[in-house]
Amino acid sequence: MGTNWVHESSTDGGFAAAGGFIETHAGMHGGEDLLVATCLAAAAQGEINAYFDLGIAYSTGSHGVDCDLIEAHKWFNLAAVSGHEESQACRADISEEMTAREIAEAQRRAREWIAATSRKAA
Repeated sequence: MGTNWVHESSTDGGFAAAGGFIETHAGMHGGEDLLVATCLAAAAQGEINAYFDLGIAYSTGSHGVDCDLIEAHKWFNLAAVSGHEESQACRADISEEMTAREIAEAQRRAREWIAATSRKAA
């Protein structure tokens, strides 16, 4: 039984089949909060698509999280440095709406995430 990879579609506001981490049936197991929790757990394991989906959730304020461009940039940045091409464009798009200080904070948070998850793996 495989995972149905999905990401947010800008046209329907929901998650549609494409290449992210959030599973189409996850909503049956506890709602939108579980979707983000599932992505966070997967991100802690280094799942690149989970990074991207968290960026989408935070950039759109969907799936039970508030819109937070700093967090969105952090997750898109983590996905981008891991080779996720679409996240590079998303990161660039939201950067246009952010101050230099906000971008610096997002980068600091991304470095903290890398350091924290590297310690757990060691």
